[in-house]
Amino acid sequence: MFFLFLVLFLIFFTFAWAGKSLAPWVPCRKKDIKRVLSIAELKPGEVFYELGCGDGRVVVAANKNYQVRAIGVELAVLLYIAAKIRQCFNWNKNLEIRYGSLFKEDLASADVVYVFGMPQTLKAKFKEKLEKELKPGARVVSYVFPIEGWKPIKIDKPTEKDLNVYLYFKS
Repeated sequence: MFFLFLVLFLIFFTFAWAGKSLAPWVPCRKKDIKRVLSIAELKPGEVFYELGCGDGRVVVAANKNYQVRAIGVELAVLLYIAAKIRQCFNWNKNLEIRYGSLFKEDLASADVVYVFGMPQTLKAKFKEKLEKELKPGARVVSYVFPIEGWKPIKIDKPTEKDLNVYLYFKS
């Protein structure tokens, strides 16, 4: 009984920690995955990061449909396990799911970074990390919320009912 309580506590703790770190888990809508990857203009061989990859649906789609090296990073244990299972069903040597904090991930090799984070997280520590680590010309795609202080190159919102997808370039 104690073991079960400990496992449940750890699972809920990592969900809370991950939610506080970037955002609570809300998956990208299936119909928006194509829009997110399209606006990024991915090219074969590029390095694509999904920070806070949740169950891995976007990072797997990027790898599968665009032949990029795709890396997903997730902090919540249960979501990490779900992403690893999705990776097993879509196994490819250029697809990697990592457990850990996005703030400890080195993004120097990234050509594209995709994030679905809360506005308060995107405007401070996360924005500083991107400015410090991304190489010139790297692209950042933010789903739903803009990165405060950055000017998007493109905003994709085909209809009033669609959610915003923002594209930024690192100068």
